[in-house]
Amino acid sequence: MLPRDPREPHRVASSLELFFDLVFVISVSTASGQLHDALSAGHAMTGVVSYLMVFFAIWWAWMNFTWFATSFDVDDWLYRVVTIVQMAGVLVLAAGIAPVFDAHDPDFTIVVMAYVVMRVAMIVQWLRASRSDPALRRTARTYAIGIGVVQVLWVGFLLLPDAVRLPAFIVLMLAELSVPVIAERRASTPWHPHHITERYSLFTLIVLGESLLASATAIIGAREEVEPIGPLIWIAAVTLVSAAAMWWIYFWPPHHRAITTLSRSLAYGYAHYFVFAAAAAFSAGVEVQIDELTDHTELGFVRASFTTSVPIAIFLLGIWIVAIRENADRVVNTAVPLGAALVLVDAVLPVPVTLTAVVLVAIVVVLVLRPPVSAEASDALSTP
Repeated sequence: MLPRDPREPHRVASSLELFFDLVFVISVSTASGQLHDALSAGHAMTGVVSYLMVFFAIWWAWMNFTWFATSFDVDDWLYRVVTIVQMAGVLVLAAGIAPVFDAHDPDFTIVVMAYVVMRVAMIVQWLRASRSDPALRRTARTYAIGIGVVQVLWVGFLLLPDAVRLPAFIVLMLAELSVPVIAERRASTPWHPHHITERYSLFTLIVLGESLLASATAIIGAREEVEPIGPLIWIAAVTLVSAAAMWWIYFWPPHHRAITTLSRSLAYGYAHYFVFAAAAAFSAGVEVQIDELTDHTELGFVRASFTTSVPIAIFLLGIWIVAIRENADRVVNTAVPLGAALVLVDAVLPVPVTLTAVVLVAIVVVLVLRPPVSAEASDALSTP
C-alpha cells in the first residue's frame, strides 16, 4: 500500500469510491427525515442538536475514508473488503438514527457501535499503510493509535448519563478532529487536489439530489390534502430553482486552489461539515413548508420559514469562506455574504421561500457576470 502520486494526471474517483458514496445516501436521507419530523413536531432544539450529532458521525466517517483513499488507494481485494466493511457500518448507523431523535429518551447505542465499526476498519487501513511505506510509518501509526483511543472513549460515552452527553460529545468530536492535525505534523500524507475536491463535489451532488428526492416525495404525498394544487406546484418549482442555484454557486470556484497547504486543506475539509449538513437539512425545511401548507406542523409560519432559510444561509457562507472568497473580486465577495443575510431576513416576509429563490438566482447572475479570477490574481488578493 504505497502512496499515490499527488501529481498524477487525470486522477478521478474510482468506482469503489462512488459505490461508497451511494451508501451514505441512506444515512443522510434518514437523518434529514428525522430532522423534518422533529421540526414539524415542535422539537426544534433537540431535533437540530440530534441532527448535528448524527451528521458528524456520517460526515467524519466519509471524510476520513476520502482523504485516506486519495493517498493510498491500491484497489486490491483486501482494500475493497475493508471498505465494504465500512459501508456495512454506514447501513447499521442509518438503522440507529431514529432512536437518537427520541425527544424523551435518546438512544445512541446503535449509532456509536456502527461508527466504531467504521473507524476500526480505518485503523486496519492505516496499519497496513504503516507496514508498506517507511517514510510515512510514523504518521500512519499515529492515525491508527489516535483513532483507536478515541473509539474506546466513544464506547465509554454510552455509559454516561444523558445530562453530560452533549458536552462529552463535543469533547470527543474535538478529539476526533485533532487526530489528523497531530498525525500530519511531522510527515504529511500526499493528497491529489483535483481528486479530493472532486470527491467533495460528488458528495455535494448527493446531498442536493437527496434534497430534491425528499422534497418531491413529500409533495407527492401531500397531493391528496391540498386543493387547489397550485401551491404545491409552486413549492416544487421554487425547490428546484433553489437547489439548482446552490449547485451553481458551489461549482463556480476552482476548489482545488483551496487545498494548497495542510492548514488550508484541514480548514476546507472541516468547513464542509457545515456545508454538507446545511445542504441535507434543506430538504427537511422544504418538507416543513409542505407540512405548514397542510397544517401538519406545530411551528408557526415564521419559524417554518427559518427551516429553509437557515440551511441555505449556512451553505452560502460556508462555500464563500472556503472556496469563493479567494477566487472572487469585490463584487462577488459582497454579493454572496449579502445574499446569505437577505435569505435570513426574508424568512419574516410574506413569501419567504419565493424570495429565497430570487436571492439565490440573483447571486447566480452575479457569478455568471463575474467569472473567477486567475490563479495569479487570486494569490495577490489573498496576500496581506
